[in-house]
Amino acid sequence: MNDPQWLVEAKKHLGVRELPGAPTQPVISRWLAQLGAWWKDDETPWCGVAVAAWFKTVGYPLPKHWYRAKGWLDWGVMIDRPTIGAVAVLERPGGGHVGLIVGFTPDSVTLIGGNQGNAVSIANFPRQRVVGYRWPVGEPWQAQGRSAGITGAPGSPSEA
Repeated sequence: MNDPQWLVEAKKHLGVRELPGAPTQPVISRWLAQLGAWWKDDETPWCGVAVAAWFKTVGYPLPKHWYRAKGWLDWGVMIDRPTIGAVAVLERPGGGHVGLIVGFTPDSVTLIGGNQGNAVSIANFPRQRVVGYRWPVGEPWQAQGRSAGITGAPGSPSEA
């Protein structure tokens, strides 16, 4: 199975990392400008920004509150299980997190996402943190069997 185009776009940005202090990472600055954000810094949680930028780049509409991780629960269609390329919305203390599924096991989902350890990275998360899986409206979706997790992908040290 080929990766969906939004996942291909996301993978182009692996390694984009926040800059310490006042300067904002130029890629993140560009995403914020293209999305019409009212803030300009990468110190504000930006996982939703990254996912929105990837979907916008390949021509998909965005949820009303694209900048909020849990805003993605109001986007696309709900699916009942992890699928490669699906949006996964997670619970975390103080808020949420959002990313795209690149792998899964019975106990975890592996996401590519922004603001995972202050970077676009691939990280594992416990499945019990997932509060929803979403898929773009109009795109064919097929449930997948068990997928291998990404070997060596660390757990995310932070998403805030």
